[in-house]
Amino acid sequence: MSFFGKLKSKLFKSSSKLEEGLDAIVEDGGSAEPDVVPEAVPEPRQPEPRQPEPRQPEPFPVPEPAQVDVPKDPAPAPVSETPPAPPVEIPLVAPPAPAPQTPPKENPAPQPQGRPAGVLGRLFGRTDSGPVLRRTLDDDMLEQLEELLIAADMGVDTALRVTANMAEGRYGRKLSVQEIKQLLAAEIARIMEPVARPLPLYPTKPQVVLVVGVNGSGKTTTIGKLASQFRGAGKQVVIAAGDTFRAAAVEQLQVWGDRAGVPVLTAPEGSDPASLAFDAMTKAQADGADLLMIDTAGRLQNRADLMEELSKIVRVIRKKDPDAPHNTLLVLDATTGQNALNQVETFQKLANVTGLVMTKLDGTAKGGVLVALADKFGLPIHAIGVGEQIDDLAPFDPEEFAAALTGLETE
Repeated sequence: MSFFGKLKSKLFKSSSKLEEGLDAIVEDGGSAEPDVVPEAVPEPRQPEPRQPEPRQPEPFPVPEPAQVDVPKDPAPAPVSETPPAPPVEIPLVAPPAPAPQTPPKENPAPQPQGRPAGVLGRLFGRTDSGPVLRRTLDDDMLEQLEELLIAADMGVDTALRVTANMAEGRYGRKLSVQEIKQLLAAEIARIMEPVARPLPLYPTKPQVVLVVGVNGSGKTTTIGKLASQFRGAGKQVVIAAGDTFRAAAVEQLQVWGDRAGVPVLTAPEGSDPASLAFDAMTKAQADGADLLMIDTAGRLQNRADLMEELSKIVRVIRKKDPDAPHNTLLVLDATTGQNALNQVETFQKLANVTGLVMTKLDGTAKGGVLVALADKFGLPIHAIGVGEQIDDLAPFDPEEFAAALTGLETE
């Protein structure tokens, strides 16, 4: 199954909640109408004016490129986004066989029947037969949409912004559930597009990646998966098991290290993690390693003593390299909901967070928190996880995430 397939199936809790809410909103005050949208008629006729020059913009083959977009859903899209992050380039390659099936150029209008290409451009071009329930987009409906998005953990400010943008130019228009989903998915993707960036790789050797987060957020597993993927892409990786207070974390990293052929440096239980980080940098430099990934003990953002320990690790490794750490990844647990915003704020102050990894999206019905994080902080989201397997961590793709979160059919 493609990562998008997993994401969609595992985000079922979120998407089903949103879907049920949207159904209820449209039913409340909606009316059944034929599924023929008036806007679909003017659009094809606009380029038909008899002027010889304007007839050239008659590229209603232009939807064709959008149709070629359709096969992207099996998940080739992440491949194109991941050149800088080799880890997922290999697992997500899939042969785009359906592409040649676009020749019938005369059918662009009828073909959008089940799944038109291009989210906004095809929004009002559906021609399914049979009545469809639609409701007028008014203040009451917008208020209900805001409440639904807040319940999905999108946060008040983000929910207001999303609904305002959805209403722009469409206020007073009758919309179906499918059309609202498409608008919502497009708006979520627009917010998240700027933050969807793979982990940057630098020529510096070793490139030091410090991984931080609260207890149980999935740091150790994330390090193991990333190290294994980087190793598979030909990078020489060293792991420092800096969580010296939890024996299980060290054992977990050693299992990943053995599996991927990556050395894992450890220290006696309870020893100083800053000292281990310093020794790990020394070894990584001597071995000519490309990447040094440093695990840290889970710490609550309200524990000043633990946060000071994290600052000490940063100070110590900067004695070896003033620019280290080159990346500081904050691993967030999606099930913590709005508390993730507080975690980002605190860790950003103390550890200069450069990017986020969101785990456990399969365990929450409130995946909207990722949208709130992108909207508020604008920090790069490097990867998301939906399970324990190595291929359950993949680069973040905003369109796939938006479609999975809203339950939008894209195949």
